[in-house]
Amino acid sequence: MNKTVLLLSLASLPALAQTQDADVERITVTGDFRQATLDQLSSSASVIDQARLATRQATHLDGMLNIAPNVNFASGASRGRFIQIRGIGERSQFAEPINPSVSFLVDDFDFSGLAASGVLFDTQQVEVYRGPQATLFGTGALAGAIKIQSHQPGSDAPSHAEVRVATKDSYRVELAHGDNITEDVAYRAALMHNRSDGFIENTFLNREDTDNIDESAARLGITAQVDDRTTFTANYRWYDIDNGYDAFSLDNTRETLSDEPGYDLHQTHAVSAKTQTQTAGGQLDLIFTHASHNIAYGYDEDWTYTGFHPWGYTSFDAYFREVETQTAEVRFTSNDSAALFDGKTAWIIGALYKGSEEDLLREYTYADGDFLSVYEPVTTSAYVQTDTRLTDNLTLIAGLRVENYDFEYTDNQGLDNAHDTTMTGGKLALQYTQGKHFWYGSISRGYKGAGINPDQQVSDEKRFFDAEYNWNYEVGVKGPLFSPDIMVRAAVFHMERDNTQVNDFDVQVREDGTPEFIDIIDNADLGTNQGAEVEFTWQATENWLLEGSVGYLDATFEDYTTADGTLVEKQTQAQAPKYTANLFSELALSDSWLWRADIDFKDEYRFSDGHDVTSPSTTLVNSELVWLLDNWTATLWVNNAFDETYYVRGFGGFSNDPRDFYEFNEPYYQLGDGRQYGITVRYTF
Repeated sequence: MNKTVLLLSLASLPALAQTQDADVERITVTGDFRQATLDQLSSSASVIDQARLATRQATHLDGMLNIAPNVNFASGASRGRFIQIRGIGERSQFAEPINPSVSFLVDDFDFSGLAASGVLFDTQQVEVYRGPQATLFGTGALAGAIKIQSHQPGSDAPSHAEVRVATKDSYRVELAHGDNITEDVAYRAALMHNRSDGFIENTFLNREDTDNIDESAARLGITAQVDDRTTFTANYRWYDIDNGYDAFSLDNTRETLSDEPGYDLHQTHAVSAKTQTQTAGGQLDLIFTHASHNIAYGYDEDWTYTGFHPWGYTSFDAYFREVETQTAEVRFTSNDSAALFDGKTAWIIGALYKGSEEDLLREYTYADGDFLSVYEPVTTSAYVQTDTRLTDNLTLIAGLRVENYDFEYTDNQGLDNAHDTTMTGGKLALQYTQGKHFWYGSISRGYKGAGINPDQQVSDEKRFFDAEYNWNYEVGVKGPLFSPDIMVRAAVFHMERDNTQVNDFDVQVREDGTPEFIDIIDNADLGTNQGAEVEFTWQATENWLLEGSVGYLDATFEDYTTADGTLVEKQTQAQAPKYTANLFSELALSDSWLWRADIDFKDEYRFSDGHDVTSPSTTLVNSELVWLLDNWTATLWVNNAFDETYYVRGFGGFSNDPRDFYEFNEPYYQLGDGRQYGITVRYTF
């Protein structure tokens, strides 16, 4: 497949779909300023609802990302919490503070950079926005954004109880209930606990749970109608994640030899308050949030045990973070009476403040003492968006966001620096409706703040890296194809990244011959990310539904000097597979039985910009048999049905094996989950 074919395919869609009476799907997105449907959103986006999430037995965000085209993730922990959209995004975090490229939101909470909290429970839908979303989300949305939307308080969403058991000593329980307390007050409460031994066997400790999953979460939401004009909503979220991390072996198998298995812990308390007031001119929103996160991440660096080999070493690396974040946002959305230019231009104006403090403690075997740092980023921004109806079928959208981003950084090794940047981004889009088809063309600009490399061995020249900007040019169409039963969303895009932030590492050899890693972020002159995305839904017969997606991506950067001094004239970007695809089939065997199959494909891709180790192309197959009876649903399922070996993180450019006397550079992989069977029973009331 090439770009010319994809462009011609998009151009031919109106000619292929002549039916004007087709019902365009009405999937509502919640991440936009105004309530909008997916088929009338001038950007490439995916919305995965509760039913679709259930078909994958998804317990975390990383279990559903393959549904969306041109989306990838890296693990390097117990979960895939580093997300890339269209090839842009982080892959790990150690001592350095991170400015995320993908915004991650849960309801009104901004958890960007904290995707370990992407636990799915009582979820209404997951929304994936591809391409820069600066007007909506600011500095965290250089590549795009992901939002988890929970069920709202009240009796509209069904209550449910669910129990799941599976191989690997896995089980999961979930309970959610909502109702009206009075005519003006409603609530929704939910809790979840998920546990699994995982797929690793530690043969040294004779344990099968050193890479385990142990996650609990709860939420409570209350909505009150204060008066005829004002609604008040309060939410509380709690996470207690106590996962193991024992993922790497010298032989790239699921059998490890660690004598000090690692951990991946995350505890969160978060509260939000929101008021919506209807005025004569429109709706006034006030949103306040506070979140407190305690995070611990540690791993056995040698991957073995003391005495494994005469040349062996013993090392453990641990990072403890306390993160406090507060946000305050005010937004005014015009109504029809306040629209400008004879009612043709609706408008939105708003301002946002976000302040964080991140305290880090690193305990490392090879360090002379503990490392302490404090990172305090603050963003303040103002934004405006107008929607102007030029004709009955043509609308112009113009958005602008101006954001001041500054941070202060100090550590106990004498580094004390601050940085202040004002960045501007936004979007200009034309929307055109032709019968049942929705066309759009857009130009958008995203940005990402500058940062600092804290390691004392980094030179002054490499200490700071500059802000990055991303221009996105996109054309898309949504509507029926061939017949009313086939709905398609398609887009082609070209992105140009200025001052592309590239994550690299330098390997230095200690006196005992063991490797030491220094993480470095630097800027390449130019990055180019271009491609296409297609999603479809086809009601093939009365009993057979097909859904699918295909993503094509060509992502490179140019003119970059690596940590070891090598000049890279042009190179493929990491975590950017050329093709991604998903195919989902649901066949109704009878009124009570369904059979589903779900196939993911991901092309080969590089794990890092600093080495050439790649993940081979992978096809994963999931399937399930569903029995329905009144309010009961029972599902017999299998994930990774053919027990395919695939990787979720990879390293190269060094040797960690004392048996080779650390002389031969080898690839090392973190393996994805193997085959797993289970049964899920759900009762809705």
